[in-house]
Amino acid sequence: MNSLWLSENKNKKNFDSLNENISADVCIIGAGIFGFSCGYYLSKAGFKVAIIDKSDVCTKTTGHTTAKITSQHGLFYTYLIDTYGEQFAKDYLFANEEAISNIKNIIDEENINCDFEYQSNFVYTTNASEVNTIKKEVDCVNAIGFPANFVTKTGLPFDVAGAVQFKNQAQFNPIKYTNGLCDCIIKNGGNIYTNTIVYDVKKDNDFFSTLTIGGTIQSKYVILASHYPFINFPGMYFFKMYQSSSYVIGVDTKKTLFNGMYITASEPTYSFRTANYNDKQILLLGGSSHKTGNPINYEQSYLSLENYARQLYPNCEILFRWDTRDCITLDKIPYIGQFSNVMDNFYVGTGFNKWGMTSSNVAANIVCDMILGKQNKYAYVFDSTRVKPIKNRTEVKNMLTESVESIVIKKFKDSNVSFDDIPNNSGGIVDINNQKVGIYKDTSRKYLRSKACLYSFGMFTFME
Repeated sequence: MNSLWLSENKNKKNFDSLNENISADVCIIGAGIFGFSCGYYLSKAGFKVAIIDKSDVCTKTTGHTTAKITSQHGLFYTYLIDTYGEQFAKDYLFANEEAISNIKNIIDEENINCDFEYQSNFVYTTNASEVNTIKKEVDCVNAIGFPANFVTKTGLPFDVAGAVQFKNQAQFNPIKYTNGLCDCIIKNGGNIYTNTIVYDVKKDNDFFSTLTIGGTIQSKYVILASHYPFINFPGMYFFKMYQSSSYVIGVDTKKTLFNGMYITASEPTYSFRTANYNDKQILLLGGSSHKTGNPINYEQSYLSLENYARQLYPNCEILFRWDTRDCITLDKIPYIGQFSNVMDNFYVGTGFNKWGMTSSNVAANIVCDMILGKQNKYAYVFDSTRVKPIKNRTEVKNMLTESVESIVIKKFKDSNVSFDDIPNNSGGIVDINNQKVGIYKDTSRKYLRSKACLYSFGMFTFME
């Protein structure tokens, strides 16, 4: 089965592949909600944008989301305050709150019909032993200036022991929304190309060449808006995050449904929201998440959700099934900004940690402000060149050892090269005295340059 959003896409956008060499001010690699949000803002500001994707528009993560627009990312603010302090946590929260307002403003200004509606969002528990943790989260959020509530009554079809409520959050149809952004980009003179695979990006003086089989896009700026950064060096994002798979079913409950959006405070994770389908409300029930690559069968994924749905609504009918993969960062904060400290005018937004609807707008505003030469007060929170995540030794060890086919291990196995093999303006992993070292060859100076090694873990030494 397809996702609800893609099945309901009656105004599907079809575009040609790139088959010639073109130029643009900005090349955006990835036609999902982040790429389209960047394209919308920049084309509106007068930039000539070109957006390319290896598939059709929004058919990957954007088309397989639950599409909650919220600043409540689980029981998150206690963690942020304990780890980074109150100001950092406050800026993270209000960056996402502004994103909710930004999305609503775009919808209103461009008259996009995308089933947007405000809802309260709840993180709940049915376990009495977790109530104090819930209450602590409420206190932490209130302390940084946001009116969270502790509640024991919700719209769910079962009792809860307690929940954190954020009012004025939202939900929408992400494909209808991105179709609207797409129309605006085209109206503003932008170009969109699908089924176009990028195999390399090279920089020559002040311009980038984005290379595809059908043609090359020359641009001053590049935004890497693909789901997972496929350019490995010098950013090395493959080492700083992992992918998580999760599952969603669309359910006709045969009953009147609740208001609000919900997610459990702890494992096992269950996510609830309603959606419009054939002039009625259906339930979107999500969960069964696991690290991508770990074996899981139907009984552990869709069937477990279906059984839970039938436990709550015995006469229900399963209408849709879909799954998605999300990029999870080691410190739980997205990477937004410069792709690397040694690559000017090359930007990235990734690691949205399952909250991509809101984070994509945060990312678009930060990246577009960088291109426009504006200061963004939230940019420091999401700094993409930070190295603190690598200090999460436990998660790094898990990434290295959980799977024989670990993406981290594979990247390093595939990256053994000599100094002479590395082209200018590129990076690689070389062996120095039996130690793996990340290096980068500078374009202008024509020599190998490695910034100070910032962190070592086991056999690997890393540079940013």
